[in-house]
Amino acid sequence: MNTKVTIAGITFKNPVLTASGTFGSGEEYSQFVDLNRLGGVITKGVANVPWEGNPTPRVAEVYGGMLNAIGLQNPGIDVFIQRDIPFLKQFDTRIIINVCGRSVYDYLDVVERLNDQPVNMLEINISCPNVKQGGIAFGQAPNMAAHITQEIRKKSTHPIIMKLSPNVTNIAEMAKAVEAAGADAVSLINTLTGMKIDVKKRKFALANKTGGLSGPAIHPIAVRMVYEAAHAVEIPVIGIGGIMNAEDAIEMMMAGAAAVEIGTANFANPTVAADIVNDISQFMIAEGIQDINEIIGAVHE
Repeated sequence: MNTKVTIAGITFKNPVLTASGTFGSGEEYSQFVDLNRLGGVITKGVANVPWEGNPTPRVAEVYGGMLNAIGLQNPGIDVFIQRDIPFLKQFDTRIIINVCGRSVYDYLDVVERLNDQPVNMLEINISCPNVKQGGIAFGQAPNMAAHITQEIRKKSTHPIIMKLSPNVTNIAEMAKAVEAAGADAVSLINTLTGMKIDVKKRKFALANKTGGLSGPAIHPIAVRMVYEAAHAVEIPVIGIGGIMNAEDAIEMMMAGAAAVEIGTANFANPTVAADIVNDISQFMIAEGIQDINEIIGAVHE
C-alpha cells in the first residue's frame, strides 16, 4: 500500500503535515508525537528579525474553533537556524519553513538566508500586512501576490508554497496569479477574519479586536476553496482548515488536495496528526485503495 505523495519534486512518506503556528517547530510536541511518523513539519512563521506579536489577550475560544491574534510572534531567523533546524534534522520527516514579513525585503532576507540550510521547502505566508501598501495583506490582491511570488522565486533555491488567504473574492484567481508567477505549490486556507465580544464586560475578547478564525467551523469553506483552486491550477494544492480527523483529511484530498495540514486540532489533541496518519491507512485498507494518489481529486461530479 502506497501512502507517498510528491509535491514539487519532494516526496513525502504520507500526506499529513502540521500547520504553521500550531505545532511550534516540533520540539514541544515531540514528547507526544513521534515526528518520524509525519509526512512533514511546517514550522511556526519566521521573520528576518524577532517579532513580539500582539498584546494580550490574543486567543479566544468560539463556537466550532478559536480566534487568534498572536501576531506571528517569533524569535527571528538567527535563533531559528541555530536552534530549530538542527532539532528537526534529527527526524525522518520533511522540513518546511513558514516565512513571514512586512515588506518584500523582509521576505527575501529570510529566503536567501535559508538557501544553504538543510530544509525541503518554504511556505510563504502572504496574509501578512504589507507596511509599504498601507497594511493590506500581500495575499489580498492578485498583482501583489504575483509580485512577491516572482521575487521570491528568483532568490530561493528551495521549492516555494504560497499560503493563500481566504479573505478574498476569488480564491481561484489568487491561485492562478501565484502559479503564473512561479509558485511550486499553493496551500489554503489561512484563517478567516473574525471577532468576539464579551457581552458582560462590553469589551472585545481580543486586544487586537479581530483575529483569525480556525477550527472545524471553517472546514466546509476550506473544502470549497481547495476544490476551486485545484480546478484552477496545475501545481499541487495543500489543504488546510478545520481538519480534525482522517475523514476531514480524506475529504480535503478528494476535493483536490495533494496533502493536508493539521492545525487547531493539535491544541485539542497533541497526538492528532499521528492518529490521522494511522486512520488514513486504515481507511485505505477498508476501501481497498492501493495508492493514496487515487483519492486526490476523486470526488465525482
